[in-house]
Amino acid sequence: MNLVLFDDVQSEHLLPLTYTRPSCELRVGMFSIKEKWDLYLNDSSSYQPFRSYLSVRYPTHQSDNNMYINGACLPDEFALEQIRNLSAESFICQSGRVILCKTRISTLPTDPEKLRSQGLTEIMESGRFRMISFPEDLFVSNAEEVGRDLLRKKLIHAFGELSSTNRVMSAEHIYLEKGARVEHAYLNASDGPIYLSAGSTVMEGAMIRGPFYLGPHSEVKMGAKIYGATSVGPNCKVGGEITNSIFFGHSNKGHEGFMGQAVIGHWCNWGADTNNSNLKNNYETVKFWDEHLGRFRQTGLQFAGIVMGDHSKTGINTMLNTGTVIGVGANVFGAGYPRNFLPSFCWGGAQGLETFRFDKFSQTAARVMERRKLAFDETEEQIMKSVFVETARQRTWEKKENNEG
Repeated sequence: MNLVLFDDVQSEHLLPLTYTRPSCELRVGMFSIKEKWDLYLNDSSSYQPFRSYLSVRYPTHQSDNNMYINGACLPDEFALEQIRNLSAESFICQSGRVILCKTRISTLPTDPEKLRSQGLTEIMESGRFRMISFPEDLFVSNAEEVGRDLLRKKLIHAFGELSSTNRVMSAEHIYLEKGARVEHAYLNASDGPIYLSAGSTVMEGAMIRGPFYLGPHSEVKMGAKIYGATSVGPNCKVGGEITNSIFFGHSNKGHEGFMGQAVIGHWCNWGADTNNSNLKNNYETVKFWDEHLGRFRQTGLQFAGIVMGDHSKTGINTMLNTGTVIGVGANVFGAGYPRNFLPSFCWGGAQGLETFRFDKFSQTAARVMERRKLAFDETEEQIMKSVFVETARQRTWEKKENNEG
């Protein structure tokens, strides 16, 4: 069976995170959604992205015997049962959205009506698939997903011993892959597991409460204060105070400052003493900007902080308000609180915004990636160029400048 993780129009509610990746590449818990499915099904899946420019990096494997799985669906026993029982040329929807489809069709139409018109049978299901529908679903689901992913992690890794220099609570729920280093730290796994990957480092004086995941070759800096449920992907550096946040990978928050209820993409950097609010002063529920709707959307959450797209950065002492969404390739800095939606490739802050020119952005991205011995290659540049062009409509000052010119 050829496994394909597909995106539909609903993945647009996950912008700006899905400008640069299919939804199945979102990280929650210890793994990306794709990695979870590949482990659950003991197979390797391919992609069917919603955005055509992503197909170069995330191609589809063609076959006449396909199992299509919605890339925003989290695997569990219920979903696996539906996959096992699904008959050929049939599909399952939830709330009008295609979740599973078993078919010979090589490119899946994601509109249920189109599937019906091609003779496929809709199977009615009373259970519920677990979906990542909005960015905040990632940090809301993170505690549960760390626990679920731990069961898979324990099957594929050998573990080392915890040094006696550390102060620990619930040591039986602390896992160190061989090659992880942690000395003179405080580790409390009473409320959830702590997992440290091979090549990762927890420096002296760090205080960590589970659930917590530290990816390969990532670092927790000295004196850091990290609360669950937090996940740090590969090749990151984190410090200061962090609660219930997710770093996808290759991103840094190495200095003091508070981060709470945040989702941080790849290649991001928080300048020293950048802080975000995760609770409104009037204790009302938080809204996030939804680029697909073109307006702020009510999350229903009292605690919600930041969503930051790939390659975005903040300057020293930046202050970010509750429910701030920062697009791709943005550079945010300056005194005061910038607005709650900062468009992709913006440059500035509360004092005003201008465009981060693409040639300048590319030079910076190349330097950043070169430091990690990776290249800002032609594929990466083309993806980012596509995002730059598509998000021009967000940078409203460009229209004004063009009209004045």
